[in-house]
Amino acid sequence: MACRISELVIDCADPERLAAFWSEVLGYVELGREDDGSIEIGPPDAGFGGPQPTLVLSPSSDPPTGKLRLHIDVNATDRDQDTELERLLALGAKPADVGQTGTESWHVLADPEGNEFCLLRTRLQPL
Repeated sequence: MACRISELVIDCADPERLAAFWSEVLGYVELGREDDGSIEIGPPDAGFGGPQPTLVLSPSSDPPTGKLRLHIDVNATDRDQDTELERLLALGAKPADVGQTGTESWHVLADPEGNEFCLLRTRLQPL
């Protein structure tokens, strides 16, 4: 037996804003809300338990402390990396400097709350 990642939980100051951002980035939809203000987003046809993990944006008033030890990598599915980079920047992503040399095949970005993620070069087939 093995485990599978079913969801990723991201503590954030503004779940609405991050849910909107990540829904646009990933083509996800809102799956549900909890009384504590958490918003779960995921693939429109599969939802929780499908082949892709859902994201739970959980409200937190705790200030971020240092660099996260986990980050998300994304790949375009229907366009090249440069075109996808333009789209992500238009959605509100910002370039992030984590000490890269400039020769990497990926782009380091930050979501609207500063959580770093990478846009990789390889185009993947949509699920």
